[in-house]
Amino acid sequence: MMRRAGLCGLLLLACAPGRAPEAARPVAEARGEQAAPREVAAIEAEPRAGHFVIRGAEVVGVGVADVEVKDGRIAAIGAVAAGPPELPRAGRWIVPAAIDSHVHLSYLPGGRRMLDGGVAAAVDLAAPLTALREREAPAELVVLPSGPMITARAGYPTRDWGRDGYGLEVDGPAAATEAVEALAAAGARLIKVPVTDGPTLPPATLKAIVTAAHARGLKVAAHALFDRHARTAAEAGVDLLAHVPVEPLQARTLEAWAGRAAISTLSAFGGAAVENLKKLRAAGVTVLYGTDFGNTQLAGISGEEIDLLVQAGLDGQAIVTAMTSAPAQYWGLDSQGPGVLVVGVVASFLIVTADPRVTPSTLAEPEAVFIAGTRR
Repeated sequence: MMRRAGLCGLLLLACAPGRAPEAARPVAEARGEQAAPREVAAIEAEPRAGHFVIRGAEVVGVGVADVEVKDGRIAAIGAVAAGPPELPRAGRWIVPAAIDSHVHLSYLPGGRRMLDGGVAAAVDLAAPLTALREREAPAELVVLPSGPMITARAGYPTRDWGRDGYGLEVDGPAAATEAVEALAAAGARLIKVPVTDGPTLPPATLKAIVTAAHARGLKVAAHALFDRHARTAAEAGVDLLAHVPVEPLQARTLEAWAGRAAISTLSAFGGAAVENLKKLRAAGVTVLYGTDFGNTQLAGISGEEIDLLVQAGLDGQAIVTAMTSAPAQYWGLDSQGPGVLVVGVVASFLIVTADPRVTPSTLAEPEAVFIAGTRR
């Protein structure tokens, strides 16, 4: 489908099951470059898991340092004595693997491809209840599920792409509170609501959802693509925007979202999203990288999303932050990872050929991907 649609058609885009597949991202090993036989032999002899040390690379945010990996975790960052098998990587950079804060793994399974492409964790924003009970994604992928959106009777997305259980319909605040309790008991790590034109959740019901979720330590994300919907979500106390809205945001809406968070998904719908993200950042909104995988079709780190983040005014460091440490902290992953590189956390990281703070596009073409200490 056309990504740059008129505003009158943007809600139809929001409900559509997918968009034209994005071209598969080439990884370093498959760019058509022919390595010399000695180089191939050396790479094949390198350790791919277990106990090893990467030497000579620059750890982003630290400097040039050895990185020791043992039992799937970071054992040391700094000077490491000789002994374990080594991967020489002078002239390379090491950065945490990415966190994609908006995916749909039940709609379009792609967990293994995400891992192969450098994504170590994903926030699954809308899936049937069965996805909370019967995990389909590989165990190595950290998944934070919301379960179905809590929505009004016949509300979004139950009459379109999400008719097969992606929405949990409620009538009134009491039923909405019960729905939050049921999702929390089933393992939901956050709650998602649609804020749209009718049929939609009345303000009192929306507020009841937020109150019940917060009482259980759960954040609430809103699908709200238009200015009036984003403002309604903010007034109800919603924590984050599941998408950057596509209609120009008014000053009072931007002010209402100050200090909260928004997931980028700039490549999913277009419209005024890039300009809105500039304004949201200026208002103090935390940016979380997200692709809306399932609607978009590239599993892995999206070069298109990175390019649009650059257009929205994010420099390389801000993009690295939006993909790693910011979501790690926001979703409570920073003590164990992924999204951070400190001693003791899970060893999920990328080795890239350029400094991502200067050339963020390098993140979409990692030379090597390690997830939980194992090379993909």
